Amino acid sequence: MLEAYSAVSLRKDAYDAGRQAMETAMGRLSGTPDIIWAFGAISFDQRKLLKGIRSIAQDVPLVGCTTDGEISMAGLTTDSVAVMAVRSDRLKFKVVTDDSLSKGAFPAGVNVGRALQGTGCRYVQLFSDGLTGNATRIIEGVRQELGSDIVVAGGTAGDGGKFTRTYQYCNDRPLTDSVVAVGFMGDFHFGTGVKSGWIPFGMAKQVTRSEGNVVYELDGQPALQVYERFLGKYASCLPAVGVEYPLALLESNNHVDENDTFVCRATMGVDRERGSITFAGDVPVGSLVKMTMGNDQDVIQAAKTAAEDALCELEASRKAAVPKMAFVFSCMARKIVLGSRIVDELQQVKQVMGEDIPMVGFYTYGEYAPIGKDRVSCFHNETITLTILGE
Repeated sequence: MLEAYSAVSLRKDAYDAGRQAMETAMGRLSGTPDIIWAFGAISFDQRKLLKGIRSIAQDVPLVGCTTDGEISMAGLTTDSVAVMAVRSDRLKFKVVTDDSLSKGAFPAGVNVGRALQGTGCRYVQLFSDGLTGNATRIIEGVRQELGSDIVVAGGTAGDGGKFTRTYQYCNDRPLTDSVVAVGFMGDFHFGTGVKSGWIPFGMAKQVTRSEGNVVYELDGQPALQVYERFLGKYASCLPAVGVEYPLALLESNNHVDENDTFVCRATMGVDRERGSITFAGDVPVGSLVKMTMGNDQDVIQAAKTAAEDALCELEASRKAAVPKMAFVFSCMARKIVLGSRIVDELQQVKQVMGEDIPMVGFYTYGEYAPIGKDRVSCFHNETITLTILGE
């Protein structure tokens, strides 16, 4: 038995919003939930929001974070709170946290991984601060402790584009500078999918000088100069315009087409004096990269493909598996690029997995998901990632 239901509240008062959403979600279950996901707007008083949820949910474990937009069965909403309550007799959960992310992202990931060792978890969700720490290093720490075959999904918390402070939820506590994780154990089946919709083009370039997420040189030339030649008259709009032209990190130097695997990196800042570009994720020295381009149709189609991939993987894990619930984590960059067409993204997802399948998630500052033939989990930008659970 696996039951789930998601609900959203647009009430302005934080306590009332949390209470209404939780009351609606729990009212559709046959009993007390085992765990709750909550994703809320930064405009709320976060403590009051969680108190409102807990006034109905009591001591049921709760995870989640603040966002750049909330996702539920109602689609995308803003200035709202979306929750999902889950009840299962086969699926077990363990929630762990690390609340000193900026002191060391890799050790934080290690701590999360160690706390989940020996539990038998096969799938982990991460919700980390989108403004502090290094998400690439977090997931590397988790993989070190749990192995490279562990499936990790989730996203980095947002704050509605303010880029000031984000919060991560653990039970009744709104944390910051933290990573909250939940491990899934037991007899369950799932599938994941991740796509961007941006297409790499042109000759591959090598990262000849970088430090973490700051790239100084591509093919021995200042990185900013390379981008400026590509963008032409739009170069003065960097870094903002860079969200439309992310960098693709390639797995090989072979020609890249729409079927090949790559990770996107979005521009976050430029240093015109040093000629460097800061990206929303690590770009290692020696990496091969390409510029990318995309359009509304390709980005929306990517959502459908990601959902189809997740559903296909679920069905491969168990013949005739029936989808019961879904998690959707999509990048805020997609919301910016698609504008009013952002509603089409989630509609594509619902058409693939079913209009009535409960789903919850949020628009992120970066996403976690497995990718490639080896299905190694890593940190992404500009993607939509899905996990579909079934039985």
